[in-house]
Amino acid sequence: MARHERWVMLTTLALLQILTIVTGVYAVTSGLDLDALTRQSSPDEPTASPEGSPAAPVVTAGPVLSGLSARAGDGPLPTKSTLTRQLTDALGDKELGARVGAVVLDAATGQRIFAANADTGITPASTTKLVTSTAALASLGPDTRFATRVVQGATPGAVVLVGGGDPTLAGPSAKPGAYPKPASLAMLAARTAAALKAKGVTKVTLSYDATLYTGPRVCSCWKPNYIPDGEVAPVSSLVIDEGRRYPSQSTPRVTDPPRFAAAAFARLLGRQGIGVSGSARPAKAPAGAAELARVESPPVYALVEHTLTFSDDDLAEALARQVAVKEGQPASFDGGAAATLQVLKRLGFPGGVQIRDGSGLSPFNRISPDALARVIATASSAAHPELRAVASGMPVAGFSGTLGNGRRFTSADSRGQVGLVRAKTGTLNNVNTLAGLATTKDGRLVTFAFMADRVPLNAEPVLDKLAALVARS
Repeated sequence: MARHERWVMLTTLALLQILTIVTGVYAVTSGLDLDALTRQSSPDEPTASPEGSPAAPVVTAGPVLSGLSARAGDGPLPTKSTLTRQLTDALGDKELGARVGAVVLDAATGQRIFAANADTGITPASTTKLVTSTAALASLGPDTRFATRVVQGATPGAVVLVGGGDPTLAGPSAKPGAYPKPASLAMLAARTAAALKAKGVTKVTLSYDATLYTGPRVCSCWKPNYIPDGEVAPVSSLVIDEGRRYPSQSTPRVTDPPRFAAAAFARLLGRQGIGVSGSARPAKAPAGAAELARVESPPVYALVEHTLTFSDDDLAEALARQVAVKEGQPASFDGGAAATLQVLKRLGFPGGVQIRDGSGLSPFNRISPDALARVIATASSAAHPELRAVASGMPVAGFSGTLGNGRRFTSADSRGQVGLVRAKTGTLNNVNTLAGLATTKDGRLVTFAFMADRVPLNAEPVLDKLAALVARS
């Protein structure tokens, strides 16, 4: 039956590909605006530099098979001796470099099926997002949304734009059609103008409040080229288009996201017939100020899915700050890291996680393979339905997100498992990691983590092979 189900899945994926081709032909012949279906995401992890050089816009119509929930199968465990021999041989590949950690766990029981340096702290790169996302779902809840608000200022003719920590807030130049659908700064301006006109106000002064987050906007643990190269924007609670000056391009990133967002909001108010005197200035909103208008982000579960599928650094950092706010920690890099560990401890994780940021851009993060695999096992457990977006958000091998870029699961020893592995990728200079889940050929759900942080060039094909060995075990 398990083999039959695998063939059903492969057939389904093939049909999806055919449907995609047919849709593309229809779009070309009918003049459908495909640009409206695209949105630039943070580029995931090329091998030449941390988290990558600017990438072309990607279609974000939702992760492939996003409705497929991870569910522990009741098939027999794979034969340990055979899997151990195969994985041990593959781990000897020189492309993995001098330090490698690996673990395969039975998702249902947590039993180790295979382990090699499984408790060693290794640089995780973007697989850090697995622990950030798990903490966000557990702490905030999957249905929480982040609000960007406009409140009354100290005088009747004063208003304050208050950032709520939503980096996906779409500015005036953003194209429609992104998934998940973001809140709109233009909609916030329209609602604000309507509220002001109802009060007989047509001219205001504008301030902006980005005080929800504290501390430096750029981590001291990051390399100085990250922002100029478009890897990430300065972290702020008030930002539009993830800090991109042009929504469809990774570079340039704006140096002062709150000021940039406030200036765009002032222009939008003008289009709605509300004049804005002077330039917007930073100011904390008065305590208890009346709310004039608000817009809200997509729910946390959708933000987590996007974060994991497209390895979105900006969104991961925002989620870490939101966890800090909820857990009573300073909403800073240090506070976000402390709050994440606080939540993991509450979930029962014994340790194995040391982090400096939420995205994994920091080369100083250390996570053990065992810890990563156990995070995924917990997220796929029926005991924690609130964490399910971790499983559904991970890319599908050969199909979606950072595993669907045409260079993963393409070799002879891995392409047979296309569609049968879900995993989060991680890449920094000399670092390649892959952690996820798969159902074995006999129907047992297992989780895995393969990590190498002294890679001479590029170990991605070897990691794909390791995951494929697990899937067909």
